Amino acid sequence: MKRAELVFVPTPAVGHLVSAIEFSKRLLDVCDRFSITILVMKPPFEPSATLNSNTSTQSLAASHGHIKIIDLPTVNRPLEFLQQSLEKYITVYIEGYKNHVREAIASHVLPSCSVSGLVVDMFCTTMIDVANELKVPSFLFFTSGAGFLGFLLHLSSRYDRVDTVFKESDSESVVPSYVNPVPSSVIPSFAFSSEGYISFANHARRFKETKGIIINTFVELESHAVGSLSDGETPPVYTVGPLIGEHPAQHSDHQSKFDKIMTWLDDQPLRSVVFLCFGSSGSFDEAQLREIAIGLEQSKQRFVWSVRKDPPKGKFVVPEEHTSHEEFLPQGFLERTSGVGILCGWAPQVEILAHRAVGGFVSHCGWNSIMESLWHGVPVVTWPLYAEQQINAFQMVRDLGLAVELRLTYRKDGVDHFVVADEIERAVRCVMDGNDELRKKVQEMSGACRRAVGDGGSSSASFESLIEVMLASFN
Repeated sequence: MKRAELVFVPTPAVGHLVSAIEFSKRLLDVCDRFSITILVMKPPFEPSATLNSNTSTQSLAASHGHIKIIDLPTVNRPLEFLQQSLEKYITVYIEGYKNHVREAIASHVLPSCSVSGLVVDMFCTTMIDVANELKVPSFLFFTSGAGFLGFLLHLSSRYDRVDTVFKESDSESVVPSYVNPVPSSVIPSFAFSSEGYISFANHARRFKETKGIIINTFVELESHAVGSLSDGETPPVYTVGPLIGEHPAQHSDHQSKFDKIMTWLDDQPLRSVVFLCFGSSGSFDEAQLREIAIGLEQSKQRFVWSVRKDPPKGKFVVPEEHTSHEEFLPQGFLERTSGVGILCGWAPQVEILAHRAVGGFVSHCGWNSIMESLWHGVPVVTWPLYAEQQINAFQMVRDLGLAVELRLTYRKDGVDHFVVADEIERAVRCVMDGNDELRKKVQEMSGACRRAVGDGGSSSASFESLIEVMLASFN
């Protein structure tokens, strides 16, 4: 049977690539009329936070013979743009891949089949030009939530009206995709700089050129945000989440660490462990790590704590593991907490959240982490660090009532960037001991997650609608 060929162009970062592969696998599970090629760029920074042609990427896609991974060649990194903004740098870097995307499609796809559509990531809107050249539809695959999508669309219209970036002194902003007015303290940092703001506003304008927007969310979670996108200007929105995957093959390089963590969890009581993990790029300096340790010890809770070292100042590299925890821990901490907790660097986040012993999650509030915590019914304590995480935390606490607020306004690049032990203790105790109503609400949302992707669920129905549109151009 001839298959409709989709070409995916994800942003070269862990969360984006993993989500693209999970969506591809779900698409193939639902409909056997597609084949998929994923074009993987080299990471914009070294060492890499990106999954490329290594065993991890291949193992993610291995269960489906109709997913093909193609690694693209290296391009020059325009590091001079980093001085302007991270968003500008990534945008220019990805634009440098346009010819490689054309060449990969011409060499590896078109000789054997015709392309039915391009699925591009939020930073990859320049590749819409390639779809137009091929005379095929383009779709946006949006790896964050509907609330943040609405915020980006709001950026472009706001700039057309007021012709200025956000200011820290601004009063609360009415953003249609959020229930409550949004304080300037949780607006993403890029919206306060001209280059960052304009970069995202330009991407958002191009979102509207696509035939549809695919979002890793579900209507029951973000009903207000999804409803706000039915404005007559935004392309049709397809809510296909949560996209959750467990990847045991990824743990082959960390098998002993994986076994140690999971064996320890097996011995702990039900919902007695708090898990602290801040994403592939999340890290703190030694003073903050020491404060976390004090707060954890004061809370008297069991814990699994994923610890990473801050990169050298001014360096855009992936945080590394600490070789010696004694460098930052209070004297005697390891002895006093022996048997009570585990410190690790790498951590199998999905499997830890799925474990019956885990009862709370101190998180940076990346969207994938939010989806994973809700899927497994684990309440979140909000500790955002960068990107859109502050506004995600705001949405979870204020709009949805599904998280405990540690901080909403913490920024790695801002002045409000130190959390004391007493705050950490309070938030950990709150999520573990003192908020039955929140736990019940999160458990109910976990059930809604699973119903959404089940037979007849909202996300399943959205998937079916999307498939009809994708196959229409093929037929």
